[in-house]
Order: sequence, then C-alpha cells, then structure tokens
Amino acid sequence: MAGPTRILIVGGYGTFGGRLVQLLEDEPRLTLLVAGRSLSRAHEFCTSRKQAVAQLVPLQFDRERVGAEELASLRPDLVVDASGPFQAYGDRAYRLVDLCVECRIHYLDLADATDFVAGIGLRDEAARAAGVFVLSGASSFPVLSGAVVRRLAEGLSRVRKIRGGIAPTPYAGVGLNVIRAIASYAGQAVEIRRGGRKSIGRPFAETMSFVICAPGRIPLERRRFSLVDVPDLRTLPQQWLDVEEVWMGAAPMPASLHRVLNAFAWLVRLRLLPSLAWLAGAMQLATDHLRWGAHRGGMFVRVEGDDRNGRPVAREWHLLAEGDDGPLIPSMAAEIIVRKLLAGIAPPAGARTAESDVNLSDYELLFARRDLYSGTRDSSVEAGAPLYRKLLGSAWDQLPWQIRALHSVTSESTYEGICSVDRGRNPLSRLVAALYGFPAAGSDLPVTVNFKAEDGGERWTRTIGGARFFSVQKPGRGRSERFLLERFGPVSVDIALVVDGASLRYVVCGWRLLGIPMPRWLGPRSTAFETVENEKFRFDVEIALPFAGLIVRYRGLLDVSSEAERAAVRA
Repeated sequence: MAGPTRILIVGGYGTFGGRLVQLLEDEPRLTLLVAGRSLSRAHEFCTSRKQAVAQLVPLQFDRERVGAEELASLRPDLVVDASGPFQAYGDRAYRLVDLCVECRIHYLDLADATDFVAGIGLRDEAARAAGVFVLSGASSFPVLSGAVVRRLAEGLSRVRKIRGGIAPTPYAGVGLNVIRAIASYAGQAVEIRRGGRKSIGRPFAETMSFVICAPGRIPLERRRFSLVDVPDLRTLPQQWLDVEEVWMGAAPMPASLHRVLNAFAWLVRLRLLPSLAWLAGAMQLATDHLRWGAHRGGMFVRVEGDDRNGRPVAREWHLLAEGDDGPLIPSMAAEIIVRKLLAGIAPPAGARTAESDVNLSDYELLFARRDLYSGTRDSSVEAGAPLYRKLLGSAWDQLPWQIRALHSVTSESTYEGICSVDRGRNPLSRLVAALYGFPAAGSDLPVTVNFKAEDGGERWTRTIGGARFFSVQKPGRGRSERFLLERFGPVSVDIALVVDGASLRYVVCGWRLLGIPMPRWLGPRSTAFETVENEKFRFDVEIALPFAGLIVRYRGLLDVSSEAERAAVRA
C-alpha cells in the first residue's frame, strides 16, 4: 500500500479523530475521509485545515446504520474508528469491525475500553481469512505504555510490578466521549492484578502521587493519579505472566476538580450512587471552562523486577509534553501505522490489540519533531552514583565528558582555573554580597572549586580571588522531589537541571527561607549554565534579587582535562 491511500476516519472532526487528521495532513498521498454524523461539522472542520496537503473530504457517516454496500462504495483502504465512547457501544460493539472484514478493508481504532479491546481477538480467524488487519486500542493506553514496558523490561529475568500514568495538560480538551467513558466506570468494580492474583480495583477511588520528570527537563509539579480502567489492566498480565501488580492512572487537572471526581467515585464505590453517567455533561462543562496551570503534561511508566542475577531493580520512563503537542500523543499510534502503510509496511493480517505493531522507537521518531521529551532512570545505575547522575538519569550521557567529569563526585575533588566577577552597585546588593562572602569585582582572578561528597549530597566551596563562599547541594524530597536542592545559609532553592544541547542549565523553580516556602516573586533570580570552551569546563552564574538587582556574576574556566578524569567518566 505504498501508493495513494484513502482513509475513512470515523469521528474525524472530533477530539482524537481531528488530531489524527492534524498529524497526517502533511502527506500528499493521503485522502482523508473526515466522517461523522454531521456533514456541516465535517465540512467546517475540513475548511479550517487550510495548511493541509492531504486531500480532506467531509462525509456524513453513521457507524450504527451504514451497510456493507455503502461502506464498500467509499473505497477506503483503511477505516479508523476514533469516535467512541467504546464502553457504550453495547451489543453491536463490533458491527463496524465486522463490516470492514466482510468488505476486506483494514481496520484500526483508538479504543480505550478494556472489554472492547480484549474482545477484538474473537475476530482474528475471520480477519486472517479476509487478508486484513484489525487493530484495536491504538492509543497511549495500551500501545505506548506497552511499548515502554517492553523497553524497560529488556534484560530482566522477571517483571514484578508495573505502574504508569498520564498527566494531561489542563488545556488538552479531552472531548465529551472520553468524559462519558470516565463517568461510566468511575467508582465501579474493575478487574486488576494485585498481590499476584486477580483483584478488584475502583477507578478514581484509588490514588497515588508521582512526579514526572523527563531526564534533563524541568519536572512537572507533583500530580495525584487516579486508577483508570484501560486495556493495560488486562493485556499486561497476559504478556507478563508472573507480574504481581499492574496499575494505570490519570492525573486530570485542575487538581481541585480531580478531587471532586474522586469524592463522587467514592459515592459510587459505597453504592450511594449507581454511576456518574448523569454527571458527564457537567464534567464536560467544567473541563472546558475551568482551566488553569502550566500548559504542560506528561506520562510515566515504572517497572520493578529482577535482573539476570536475581537482584531487584526499578526502571522508570518519563515523558514531558510542552504546550499543544501533548494532546497529539493518543493519536500517534494510528499515525505510525498509517505512515508504515505508506512505506509499504503493512501489519500482518489478523485481529488483535495494536501493541505488537508499534515500538517505542517509532514513537521516539515522532517525539523528536515536537516539544516532547522522554528518557529513563534505572535504580541499578543510580545506586552509588554521583548526585548529578542520579538527578539527570539518561540525560547524563548527553553531556560533554568535561561536565560529567566535574560532576562525578564520589569523595572529594578540586579544580582550578580563572574567573571574572561583576558586582551590583545597589547598597542592598552590596550588603547581601558581603553577608554571603561573594568576591569583589575583578578580571582573570584565580579560582579554585572544591567538591566534597557528604550526607548523600555535595558541599561546594568556591575560592575566587581569595574570597571563599560555599553551598550545600542535595536531592530534593517531598515537594522538591526531582529537583536539586541547593542551600546558601538560611536560603535554599529548588533547581531543575536542564540539558540544553551541550550545556547544562540551572533553572530556579522555588525557594525557602529557614525551610519555609516563600513567594517566587520575592526570591532570588539566577541565570546559570555550564558548557565547554576550548576543551575546558566553562561556568557562568548570575544571581540577582528583587529591589536589589544584580548581586554577583562570576564566570570562567576550569581545567578538567587530565587523562584520569577522562578515564573515570568513560568508565
């Protein structure tokens, strides 16, 4: 199927179908039949996609009434069902699937309903006989999550626990059908693997907290994740037979509305309400109009198991999505499959979940084109590792060896170089600088930096032109988890370690005075980064305060070029 391809997208102007159109509209070989019950809405959507290179054709289509002859007359090479909610398809849930098999048309859906996805295998024999593929669940759950689990489980002799969660941006716009699905199962009993056996879980009545931090990026704030009914709860125990626990959650925003949903789910769990189906409209209204917070989202998967030597290990995968790119992720599995079709790579015939047809490397190619950042953390690698390597995870390996050498502090190390210093002239600025022992202004000053590992962190002692000042750095805990916590006397700051090309940037994200959280606008401003210049370690640090302005800026070079340092980093 390497030539022009006609794709019928049911729900093509809806939330997820529309995003799939957005992902595919740059492909001139595609004809996208944007289908739904309303021809006017389909036409309006197609007209709005002015940058589309693919041919967009609006189409009125009712999946409950269409017949085989009508479907065949549209001549689609592939039908994508992006409508839903699949939990509400009822007794004729697979009607469209069966029509596609009858007409020998490939089929794909973005279903997130556990029972629907699990039941697709009953069509396997018919699909094979017709020579078509029927793929269900081509979405973040279970395709992306399953691909991540396979990656994290590589080299493990046993997988014991799998946990994951998705944290959408508050501005994602999940769509009414998703809201209806959530309302249908919130608080209801669902099958879940727990304690090594089948158990009962209660979606949105069970919660956990987690901090998503893609290595080398600014962490998301700690999110509250609630159990959700997704296909992974059933598919992952089928793939990992010895797994003791599988738990998947979602962290919708704003957090206050999420807690209200948790409370209503408990009313269902306690049988004080039969379901939350009646609340779907109000939930949709709230999510459409009550939006605040950073336009950022993410996803995580954590796998615990045993390595080949039987030692316990925990591995995590983190994904950070900035701005409008995050909401596109649930439709990316379908995009991957379509682009493979265009390249002449068709999935094998048969009916199954789409997990085995998409790998994490397929996703990573798409992530690289957008503001989507992912990486891994491994407890076996981090055990006994230097502070910065623990915090940076897989992003550590992206840094130049000079930066890694300087931050490979296991006991004590000292580096020397030259430095220039600028100072603020405001009286308040001078007072603060004097209190902290910052050096006087000057050029080409000798600098010595001593790093000493202590109490799970590091003490940095800087001596510039004879003036000495120090700070203590530790991994953050609680609200500061995934941050570097640096303390200067009574002031401590939360710092995100951001890998930016060949540089390491320090981004201040919060501060405390005597351990008490303080308003950001009153806190220190800092612009700090490390890079490499002429094979030497280069640093540039600027500290300022409101009302005082510049306190100090010191920048210079350190020599970390010894062969011993090279060997230590490479090892």
